[in-house]
Amino acid sequence: MLASPESCPALVLNADFRPLSYFPLSVWPWQEAVKAVFLDRVNILSNYERIVHSPSLSMALPSVVSLKQYIPTSRRPAFTRFNVFLRDRFTCQYCGLRHSTEHLTFDHVVPKSRGGETTWRNVVAACEPCNLRKGGMLPRAARMYPLQAPMEPTVKQLQANGRAYPPNFLHESWRDYLYWDSELETG
Repeated sequence: MLASPESCPALVLNADFRPLSYFPLSVWPWQEAVKAVFLDRVNILSNYERIVHSPSLSMALPSVVSLKQYIPTSRRPAFTRFNVFLRDRFTCQYCGLRHSTEHLTFDHVVPKSRGGETTWRNVVAACEPCNLRKGGMLPRAARMYPLQAPMEPTVKQLQANGRAYPPNFLHESWRDYLYWDSELETG
């Protein structure tokens, strides 16, 4: 049975053949990919076996596309809840247990009520029980210290962490394009 078009997103690569982002992984719904092909904004690098039809055309759905024009990537990662979790490797910085995003919150090491800011250097991933236990206390009063001092990660650090957590859907045609820019081990 053929996959529905909705289950055929296209991996979007920059003109240098690197994903625009790893987390979230840069993918477009099939409609966006087809539109970009017809607007001549992308090159098709790989196709699904799934064919879509219009009254005058049949086309294999693109599985991997690269932009024809390079888009500079940000030198600094966006400060988002998900990127905090990714920086901390989905691990509570108080108890050290790994959790899914549904069971993680973020904690202000210095609580907002005590002048703490919502920044990379003051926010860590925390599980719900640890976050409740720490509450509005300072680390010393709660006797709860982050396992790693919070810091602003580089885009490269987030990408390296992201490679350890492959997306739920990883089409075989994407694999050749996702990891080719990772550093090789020497020795």
